Amino acid sequence: MRALFLSSILAASLHVHLAHTFGPTAAAPNEVAFSPDSQTLAAGYVDGTVTLWRLATLKPLRVVHHAGGVVAIAFSHDGQFFVTGGYDGVVRVWRTSDGAPLAALKGHEGTVWTVAVRPDDRAIASAGQDKVVRLWNWPSGSLSRALRGHTLIVWSVRFSPDGQRLASSSFDHTIRIWRASDGAPVQVLRGHKQAVVGLAYSPDGSVIASSGDDSTIREWRARDGKLLRTIKGDFDHVYSVAFSGDGRWLASGGREKGAIGTLWKQITGNRLKSDTPTTRLWRASDGALQAELAGHSDDVRFVAMSGDSQWLATSSEDGTIKLWRLAPR
Repeated sequence: MRALFLSSILAASLHVHLAHTFGPTAAAPNEVAFSPDSQTLAAGYVDGTVTLWRLATLKPLRVVHHAGGVVAIAFSHDGQFFVTGGYDGVVRVWRTSDGAPLAALKGHEGTVWTVAVRPDDRAIASAGQDKVVRLWNWPSGSLSRALRGHTLIVWSVRFSPDGQRLASSSFDHTIRIWRASDGAPVQVLRGHKQAVVGLAYSPDGSVIASSGDDSTIREWRARDGKLLRTIKGDFDHVYSVAFSGDGRWLASGGREKGAIGTLWKQITGNRLKSDTPTTRLWRASDGALQAELAGHSDDVRFVAMSGDSQWLATSSEDGTIKLWRLAPR
């Protein structure tokens, strides 16, 4: 299947259309996240801006600023606060209702590339350039554990839906699973040939999806780490993966194979053709491709899916965030 449409994709079991584009902005967006009630979309930008939009109006709800630039963002599961991680090495916690700063958690050395909130909202996980996964107690903000084992940059941390496990992915080609209560190592998942960048648990906690620079998406059985399937396609780096709230769909975002070589892009700064698909939707049960979404003119660095399974957000180095509406057929 190679259907390329800028605003609408029709697949066998899923219809997706482009609902709105935020931007472009001079500062590129990084991670995007939906609130637990699927009513708000949040995004962090490289200039430190954090914007929350109400989806009903598509208007900014509030804006806060994380000094030094934002890479990562995550909501608490009760929606009362959200967390940002940035280039300044600080994890910041904000009250959702008014954007008031609640805490600045310090301890990382270098960029914080990823943050996550445990489902009971009693702990925050963060990791990044210093290769250490840190667990923070909340609301005290005290450091609970520093988890060491990765040998290179940690790109992503995700709690299991039951809050019992924490998964982390790294430039060292591995995924490590930790016991969330005390940080004890549980297992190491090996199979990726290059950096593992994207990471997501299925809503029921049975599957872990991962993606990376080896141009693959892999699905692992969470209970024992067994590799279930490897998804390959006409793409290069796969930066991000996310499950829909009902667990039916898996979204991925990245860079297209052959559209622009990595070296050429670094040298010239040239962008992709606007009809090049940088986002894909897969059927989670068997990895079957459902849709290819085009419209971004540069790499898609992050994807997020709403808990009600109606929305997909994609953020790109082209300075835009696109909001897609999903309608199963």
